[in-house]
Amino acid sequence: MKKVRIGIIGCGNMGSAHFNNILAGKCPEIEVAAIADINPDRLKWVEKATANAKEKYPERADEIRLPALFDDAGKMIRSGLIDAVIVSVPHYFHPQYVIEAMDNGLHAMCEKPAGVYTLQVREMMACADRHPDLKFGMMFNQRTTPVYRKMREIIQSGELGAIRRTSWMVTGWYRPQAYYDSGAWRATWSGEGGGVLLNQCPHNLDLWQWICGMPVLVDAKLHYGKWHDIEVEDDVTTYVEYANGATGTFITSTGDAPGCNRFEIVCDGGTLYCDGGSLWLTKLEMPEPEFSRTNKVAFAQPKNERIQIECPGSNDQHVGILNAFAAAILRGEPMIADGREGINGLTLSNAMHLSSWLGKPIEIPFNEEQFKEELFKRVKTSRRKENVTTVFSDTTGTYVVK
Repeated sequence: MKKVRIGIIGCGNMGSAHFNNILAGKCPEIEVAAIADINPDRLKWVEKATANAKEKYPERADEIRLPALFDDAGKMIRSGLIDAVIVSVPHYFHPQYVIEAMDNGLHAMCEKPAGVYTLQVREMMACADRHPDLKFGMMFNQRTTPVYRKMREIIQSGELGAIRRTSWMVTGWYRPQAYYDSGAWRATWSGEGGGVLLNQCPHNLDLWQWICGMPVLVDAKLHYGKWHDIEVEDDVTTYVEYANGATGTFITSTGDAPGCNRFEIVCDGGTLYCDGGSLWLTKLEMPEPEFSRTNKVAFAQPKNERIQIECPGSNDQHVGILNAFAAAILRGEPMIADGREGINGLTLSNAMHLSSWLGKPIEIPFNEEQFKEELFKRVKTSRRKENVTTVFSDTTGTYVVK
C-alpha cells in the first residue's frame, strides 16, 4: 500500500478542511477515496471542490480524482473502497462511527471530542482494544504546537520539580450570536451535548492533562446562556486539586472579546508560562521548599532569572496529525495522539458539568452512569432552533444553505 485510502464521514467545516488539505497535496501518503454526508449540498460541494483543485494544481491534475460519494456512512464503510476513516460528524456520533469502522476492519481517526459522555467513549476504547492491528487516532492537532510540546518536555523532565499550581485562562474563543444561530443543532444538549467545554475547549483540556496530569477533584461553576441565547454553557470557572496537593484553575468563555490565552504552571523550581505564542520561564536559583527551609530573613525571596524559551519545530496542526496517522498505518510509526487518550479531556469536561449540575465538588473517577442520567435529563427538554441558516466555511469560501 503506497497511499492510505481515506473515507471522510461528514463533510461540514472540519471534514471539508481535511479534504482541502489532502487535495492541496499536504498529505502525500493519503488519498480521499470516498466521502459520506447526509446533506446532498455537501456532496455537490465535493464535486465543485475537486474540479477547483484540478484547476488550482494543474501539475497534480492527473492524481486528483472525484471520491466516491455516499449518502450513508455505513455503505461507505462496507464498500471496500477505503482503508481508514476520518469521523467528523456531530459529537454524539463519533464513537458510533469509529466502532462501526473498526469492526469492519478500518483504521479510524476521530475528530474532537472523543464523544459526549465517557461511557460511550469507553465502548469505543474497548472496540479499539479488540482490534489491536488497527490504528485509532484522535485529532488533537494542538499537540503539534511547538510551545505546548516544549512545556510538556520541560515539565516531564522534572527539572522544575513538583507542580504546585496550574492556571489556564483561555477566553479567546469569542463567538457572536450568529455563530450559534448557524445550525439547529449548535449549542443544544441534544445536538452538541454541551457548550464551550465540549466544542471549543477539548484541545485545551487535552493539553492541560497531557502536560500537567489529571486532577483528582473538580469544583466548577458554569453559566448557561450567560452571554448568548443558548441552553448550554458559555462561561466556566473551575478549581481542581491534584494527588500531590497541587491546585489549579481553568477559566473559559465564548463571551469575552477579544479574550486571552495564558497558561501558567508553578513548580518548586520556577514558573513556566505561555501567553499567546511565547513561552517564558522564571527559574529559581534554589527550589522554593529548600529556600523557605534554610532562609533566615523575614521578607527575603529566592533569586530568580526570567528567560524566554525557544520552541523549535514545525506547527503542522491537522496536516501533521493526518500525516502521522498515515505513517502509523503504512510503517508502524507513532501517532501524535492515540484515540484512547480522548477520554482524559472528556473526563474533565464531564466532571465540570456534573459538579455544576449537582452543586458540589466531584472526585475523579466519578459516577459515569450518574453523569449520563443527568445529561439525558437535559437532552429530553432540549430545544432545537427553527428556520436557521446553516453556514459551512472552508478555505475556498463560505456556503450558505437555507
